[in-house]
Amino acid sequence: MTNIVFNHATVREKADMLTFLRLCSERGLQTVSIWGNEIAKVGETDALSVLHDFGMTVSGYNRIGPFVADFLDRAEAELERAARFEADHVFLFTGGLRDNEKDLGSARRRIEDLVGKVLERARKIGMKLAIEPLHPMLTGDRTVISSLSHANSLCEALGPGIGVVVDVYHCWWDERLAAEIERAGEAGRLFGFHVNDWLIPTRHLLTDRGMMGDGIIDLRGIYSMMRDAGYNGAVEVEIFSTDWWSRDPAEVMDIAIDRCRSLFSKE
Repeated sequence: MTNIVFNHATVREKADMLTFLRLCSERGLQTVSIWGNEIAKVGETDALSVLHDFGMTVSGYNRIGPFVADFLDRAEAELERAARFEADHVFLFTGGLRDNEKDLGSARRRIEDLVGKVLERARKIGMKLAIEPLHPMLTGDRTVISSLSHANSLCEALGPGIGVVVDVYHCWWDERLAAEIERAGEAGRLFGFHVNDWLIPTRHLLTDRGMMGDGIIDLRGIYSMMRDAGYNGAVEVEIFSTDWWSRDPAEVMDIAIDRCRSLFSKE
């Protein structure tokens, strides 16, 4: 059976981090993906204690960014906290264009340089960084890294300690998806696989993701691409949705687990 991981963002509106960890444990899940701001709400000591009591490990730690003035000091603090939680990787959230910035090429070069500076700090602490390219319609305000091609090239330029996470919501449309997943797999930098679905119509680009199977993404097909590229890691459920956030977290998780078992069971 494929390992299933929940990103806390899927249920965080009605389940604080301690409740989230309990719900995962009750469902026999051993790994979680967590957020620094949710740790702050319950206290790091309690969060670590409950995590250890349940015998859980952390895959992704969300996040470093956005890349605004003086963010590097905060980045180092996030890296250190991720290390205390023994996370596998830390997500980068670069942010989009600055106020009145229109030169996209210049913005990308600026962000690439800053990613390199964060990577230097991450290597010293012993943490891996993860780039998650986002849908091109989010380039203006969330990240200028909007394709797996760009993410792969940046990883190649920067060297060890940085990889990519494939989120189907952001990459399903890309005609180069299979080739770029293979490229990342050959380099050993496929750090994660996030699942959800694209609804028709989509009412909001950030907060109207669908439950797996409710939309138009070829989820089995992309999972096969990941497997063919050598990815044997978890399937991570990450659903930003005002609809699903309004429901009982236990119900949401149970439905998601059933969908994942149907869609992603290993042969």
